[in-house]
Amino acid sequence: MTGAAPAVVLLSGGMDSAVVLAHLKAEGFACHALSFDYGQRHRVELERAAELARAIGAASHRTARIDLRAFGASALTADIEVPKGRDVEHAKGIPVTYVPARNTIFLAHALAMAESLGARDIGIGVNAIDYSGYPDCRPAFVAAFEKLANLATRAGVEAGERGERWIRVQTPLLHMSKAEIVRRGRALGVPLDRTVSCYDPSPAGDPCGNCDACQLRALGFREAG
Repeated sequence: MTGAAPAVVLLSGGMDSAVVLAHLKAEGFACHALSFDYGQRHRVELERAAELARAIGAASHRTARIDLRAFGASALTADIEVPKGRDVEHAKGIPVTYVPARNTIFLAHALAMAESLGARDIGIGVNAIDYSGYPDCRPAFVAAFEKLANLATRAGVEAGERGERWIRVQTPLLHMSKAEIVRRGRALGVPLDRTVSCYDPSPAGDPCGNCDACQLRALGFREAG
């Protein structure tokens, strides 16, 4: 869309981030997708992210390379087994698939990209199912990062001097269930069959079917009919 306001959208290749990209595009934004090659075991998601960016119609797509395997401490970035067969509907605590500070790091990169593009909006696919277990998916974290973004950037400071808020972290899925995300994705025409949510897929991208992400995704599709 000519003259559309730019937005930066974090795009992992999974269902949630793909739906956020399509949602913000439908809202009239020129969406610039940002993915990360961070040493994750499920690298097939990067191929899917590129495919989804094209299919949904992102204005651009970039992949930033950072090495979170240098810190490890997660089943996604270290030689730690991905939990399988857990009762995800009743699971408590922060799972071993949590990557230390990942969303903080990702949002910091998105913030730099947004400022360079003159974008006021950053989209991220955090949602109600995730924030019960992941601290960097919770509403308090999103609000705190948005406050930081408006304090720690030139554009934010200049906007503040005018009595304005510069950056907005858009979380359209925050209070949705997985079933609601599936329905929203279908309504927006997202190719959900090309998204990959599995934490431990095969090299070809076939899901394991038993990790937390696979179970939650399957539950969402069942509940959505």
